Amino acid sequence: MKKIAIYGAYGYQGRLVLDELERRDAEVVLVGRSAERLAGVGGGHETRTAGIDHDELVAAFRGVDAVVNCAGPFTPAGTTVVRAAITAGCHYVDTSGEQLHIKSVYDGCSEDARRAGVIVTPAMTDGGVPGDLLARLLADHLGGGPLDEVLTGHSAVGGGGMSRGSMRSLLGTADVVKSGGLVYEGGVWSADAAPRLADLEFPGRGVVPMSRFALPEVASIPRHVRVENVQGFVEADLAARFSGATVPEEAVNAFPEGPDAVARQGQRWTVVVVATTLDGRRATGIAQGFDTYGTTAAIAAEGTLRLDGPAGVRAPAEVLSAASFLDALATHGVTWRIT
Repeated sequence: MKKIAIYGAYGYQGRLVLDELERRDAEVVLVGRSAERLAGVGGGHETRTAGIDHDELVAAFRGVDAVVNCAGPFTPAGTTVVRAAITAGCHYVDTSGEQLHIKSVYDGCSEDARRAGVIVTPAMTDGGVPGDLLARLLADHLGGGPLDEVLTGHSAVGGGGMSRGSMRSLLGTADVVKSGGLVYEGGVWSADAAPRLADLEFPGRGVVPMSRFALPEVASIPRHVRVENVQGFVEADLAARFSGATVPEEAVNAFPEGPDAVARQGQRWTVVVVATTLDGRRATGIAQGFDTYGTTAAIAAEGTLRLDGPAGVRAPAEVLSAASFLDALATHGVTWRIT
């Protein structure tokens, strides 16, 4: 990758991605709706102005090798940015955790991306990537499949709260969050399925009650793992808080833009993935780290630079070497293991 555009570059997540790309000496183009706010980001980078308009976005993305879309909420208009990147002939990743957006990109953009010769990988985040890569490693560990089920659970403690962008994404997909999201059940997609677990053991915390949740890797795992059933879960009390979230827009605007660096360093996250074969053999993958927003920025930056695979809309495990990529995140405090 030679030149990378960040769309939503002056937002909270966008600035963190910029920091990570600068650390990797990437040439960066800053793209967003407001020329004034782009100028305020600093760093002497090239800036290009574009709103959610196909032609404006195509013009802004011309001549770059890849786009990192950090401009949520993604569900209303995220595919517009995807299609503009495809038309401009550049690879695309985003920092979305919104399951319906991710699924719509997989379902609706694959053929166009393949014809354009570009790679599109949504959910290049702390939520979307570790679980997807662990599922690939577990499938290989258990003989390649087919698997009966892959169940993935997320836990996060501390951290100073959500960013404004995350809050808007949560509120904009409230119905999906309340429903528990999509699952892959019996080889088909469903919005209504009984949860396959009630609790899950997390290192250092013991057994934690869980609730089904719209996790991003649920949409990606069936694309590269031969599996009958995939479900995602978060801690039950966290799911309850998310499901009950009702905050007016003016209140969201009054929130801090996002947790500060000290608060982020105090956060600990864990992803646990349990894979079971058709004959009952089981293995578990665990990834842990701190600072979800910082980890997302590192994953988006490193993942964009490492994209390698066939053109089309691809899951993280289809364009990243699972073990070596997780190992590369060690510099950001991420550890992982298979048991």
